[in-house]
Amino acid sequence: MPHSKHEIRSRLRRARKSLSGRERRRATLAANRNLKKLLKRGKKLAVYWPVGSELVLDDLVRSAFKRGVQVYLPYIEKRSLRLWFTPYHAGLSPERNRKGRLNIPQFQGKKIRAEHMDAMLLPLVGVDAQGCRLGQGGGYYDASLLYARFGRPLKIGVGFACQMVPALPREAHDMRLDAFVSERGAVWF
Repeated sequence: MPHSKHEIRSRLRRARKSLSGRERRRATLAANRNLKKLLKRGKKLAVYWPVGSELVLDDLVRSAFKRGVQVYLPYIEKRSLRLWFTPYHAGLSPERNRKGRLNIPQFQGKKIRAEHMDAMLLPLVGVDAQGCRLGQGGGYYDASLLYARFGRPLKIGVGFACQMVPALPREAHDMRLDAFVSERGAVWF
């Protein structure tokens, strides 16, 4: 069994990519349905722009707009690990495309920090039974959540059930999740 974060990431990415198109569609619909319980009018919800084979949140975002939830996306500034979040609305065009490893669209609007969100949906490569999240390895979410206090925001990892493992290596800077939601439902830590 692999023990380094690099080896574990490779194994879990392969598992996520190996889902058939049909399995992926069913799991995506079920996970989005399971996440809808979090939608509360007027609340601030940070979501992510999916990269590669990450779980797509389009259905959830459409429901959030209908229910009056304020939806935010990460905004990455050059030479900074700490994320900002900008409002996202249907039909917005990105102000610029970030080139490089992430290639995530950025959107204009008033920037706020993670600690001002009510809930944050975090992409992940893996999660363990104690709520330890294994991300892409960039450190953006760990750096951003360092300032979060008093249970805010609610940190919810989002992915496929195949991404949950019994245990992951953990470092001092790794932030723990409050929950993990997949097609099988929510696991609270």
